[in-house]
Amino acid sequence: MTEQIDQSAAHARAYRPVQVAGQLTVGGLSCAGLAWIARGVWDVRLAVAGEPSAGPPEQGDGVHRPLNALENSYHLVTAVGAWVAFVCALLFLSWMWRLRDNARALSGRTPKYLGFWVYLGWVLPVFNLWIPRGIVVDAFRGSAPGRRLPRSVNVWWTLWLIGTFAGVGIVYRDSTDQVIERAYTEVWPLLMADTAVVGAAVAGAFAVRAVTAVQVERMRAVRAATAEMTGVA
Repeated sequence: MTEQIDQSAAHARAYRPVQVAGQLTVGGLSCAGLAWIARGVWDVRLAVAGEPSAGPPEQGDGVHRPLNALENSYHLVTAVGAWVAFVCALLFLSWMWRLRDNARALSGRTPKYLGFWVYLGWVLPVFNLWIPRGIVVDAFRGSAPGRRLPRSVNVWWTLWLIGTFAGVGIVYRDSTDQVIERAYTEVWPLLMADTAVVGAAVAGAFAVRAVTAVQVERMRAVRAATAEMTGVA
């Protein structure tokens, strides 16, 4: 009995604060969603304005014409969006790490994925198709065994994959000037990718809130049970 109490108390002390990290991550995802809404608005503005008579910004053979005011503002919008996405990524990684550590303390078992996957899982080809979601799912199941995974987790990951690997979403294979040209000539793929990214940000915010709430609830329950056992002892 005493050993069980000591183990429960040790686990409770091992918990890392995840609620604030979750709230910050939700805020970061919300800002990222707004940044991609802005990109979508500028995509539409470029499409409506139409390509200038001088042609696309990149004219071949290393020749670039001077950008007009709308094109310059698109560069600014995309640069701000990139910084917002970077900050959001840092917040999300911090939240994932805390979530994973707390799940290990709650379950008493080794996580399915080693710690370095929290970072490398996002950037290594092929592995980035499932490992980030796998870390979240594994942490959820370690925190609340038997509970149903929130649907928002799967929605977030599906939209994230679409927005990342569409070639016109989060990871652009083209330069910003080439994307501007695509907005002039074929804006719909850009808008579809923008929609997927915004949807992923919204679903991600719901997923983070739901998973965090379940883990916080379980940690509070364990702390309360530990305090009761200690008092009885």
